[in-house]
Amino acid sequence: MDPRLLFYLTPLAVIVVWTLAQRYLRQARALATLEENRKAGLVEPASLHPLIDPLKCMGCGSCVSACPEHNVLGLVGGKADLINPTHCIGHGACRTACPLDAITLVFGTETRGVDIPLVKENFETNMPGIFIAGELGGMGLIRNAIEQGRQALENICKVDGVGKGDGSMLDLVVVGAGPAGFAASLGAIERKLRYVTVEQDSLGGTVAHFPRGKLVMTAPVRLPLVGKVRFSETSKEELLAFWQDVERKTGVSIRYGERVEEITPAAGGYTVRTTRDSYQTRTVLLAIGRRGTPRKLGVPGEELPKVVYRLIDPEQYRDQKVLVVGGGDSALEAATSIAEQPGTRVVLSYRSEAFSRAKEKNRRKVEQATAEGRLEVLFKSNVKEISETRVKIDWDGKLVEYDNDAVIVSAGGILPTPFLKKTGIEVETKHGTA
Repeated sequence: MDPRLLFYLTPLAVIVVWTLAQRYLRQARALATLEENRKAGLVEPASLHPLIDPLKCMGCGSCVSACPEHNVLGLVGGKADLINPTHCIGHGACRTACPLDAITLVFGTETRGVDIPLVKENFETNMPGIFIAGELGGMGLIRNAIEQGRQALENICKVDGVGKGDGSMLDLVVVGAGPAGFAASLGAIERKLRYVTVEQDSLGGTVAHFPRGKLVMTAPVRLPLVGKVRFSETSKEELLAFWQDVERKTGVSIRYGERVEEITPAAGGYTVRTTRDSYQTRTVLLAIGRRGTPRKLGVPGEELPKVVYRLIDPEQYRDQKVLVVGGGDSALEAATSIAEQPGTRVVLSYRSEAFSRAKEKNRRKVEQATAEGRLEVLFKSNVKEISETRVKIDWDGKLVEYDNDAVIVSAGGILPTPFLKKTGIEVETKHGTA
């Protein structure tokens, strides 16, 4: 062989071998992660997630690199795979990055269905003039919800008569002042629409009910009237303070403490009846949460005042014996934040054998608190009875009792399906469909 050819080929061969070795190591780590999660039962994505077509995927790794979350996607057997399903929070960057359209974003799986109202690409439901954006439609991520609220408002402006009426009826009623509803309300001001925004609770919707000090992972977003807003590792309090400042400066009108009871068709639009008033409107935007009515345990003693369904301030449980029920992020965050308070004894009860719906950082906090003796976790357990001073729990077939001062049930909520169906909105149970 010509020495000059050998001189050029040797470095090239080294590069090729090194590249193949690195690719092999990455795939080996991805496969190990996937198998570890399968053994632990951590196989159910919490919400929107990618479904990858192996026939289209060529294993380029673009989706792996594009995912903002670490170690969620990986290459296994030369194909992209969701190796950490419970870590996926539905950014959707993977689908955009895929050059072969091999990724579809879906809700639910074959084994776990997710109820989702049917909406078109413009966020309109089967009821003409009624739109849905944000958490109710499956978009719990704050950035996505804000963007949906903004886009939904743009489509509402295309409805016949909106912005051109004689003042006899509203252009829009926004239901909910969470991220999607707040963005849409700002857009209504920007577009000079006649609108009303009603909120049964407070500004921020579900965000306002997060535990004190919780970090809200978000990214740059564009708010109508405000422009591009940059956030990074922002706490609940900081985000709400920013929204309250925007509320004051823009003069956006939100009618708090007002709950919608009924939406019925009327000439030219709808009649929205609330606990305080009745509105005639051309369009409606439902930007309410998915939690709806808190899911209850249905056990004796649940009606006691010490039983609540969300955590507001961990400090109020100082020096108390607390039971937290649930296995999602809300339950884990409640249990670990209370366990940090002086003098507390916290028990976390969950019916399954693993926290398959919780983020890794919350699972790590639980592991740390358990190792330090600040938290006791009961997998495969169900609360049987609650009394003034004690709780009874079936723990894998064995009845155990604990002294108890307070119970926090974080078992999720019941989708407001009856309200949606009464309004005429179709709801579909998704089992891994787009």
